[in-house]
Amino acid sequence: MPELPEKVAQTIATPLGIVKGLKTTFMTMLHPAVTVQYPREKEAVAPRARGVISLVEDNCTVCMLCARQCPDWCIYIEGHKDKEPPRREGGKPRTVAKLDRFDIDYGLCMYCGICVEVCPFDALHWSPEFEYSETSIAELLHDKVRLGQWEQTVPEQPALEAGAEAPKGKKK
Repeated sequence: MPELPEKVAQTIATPLGIVKGLKTTFMTMLHPAVTVQYPREKEAVAPRARGVISLVEDNCTVCMLCARQCPDWCIYIEGHKDKEPPRREGGKPRTVAKLDRFDIDYGLCMYCGICVEVCPFDALHWSPEFEYSETSIAELLHDKVRLGQWEQTVPEQPALEAGAEAPKGKKK
């Protein structure tokens, strides 16, 4: 049988492609839609979803690691040092850093999570809360009080697997 010219082969193949496409379209039309009618219906958020970053103010030592590692420079920290009494009898008075200002500008934040990862004192956590839109971009600058309120929505850490060692500095 003689070989068909290229133009003739293309002409024959084109209707077959259209038929395959229409078959896929009609098969898709037979399945129900999976669209969630947000905000009337809300899907369950994944347990480790990245929503907003929360702050445990008591854990923050004003080390500035989060602000220095942030690629967007959206974290603003200010603090001062106070003298506190010694921990033991006869010890020297100790210098303790106190947090004055901790702000995150969510208008700039790209939610990479580097700040949460580098914090050595577990002061920053991911909250699955994602509904915090504002009418003004200036309201996206969350201060330490508002960041502390997000901590209530942070889920509990999952239990360690059997035989796993607890991270240093943490209770089992």
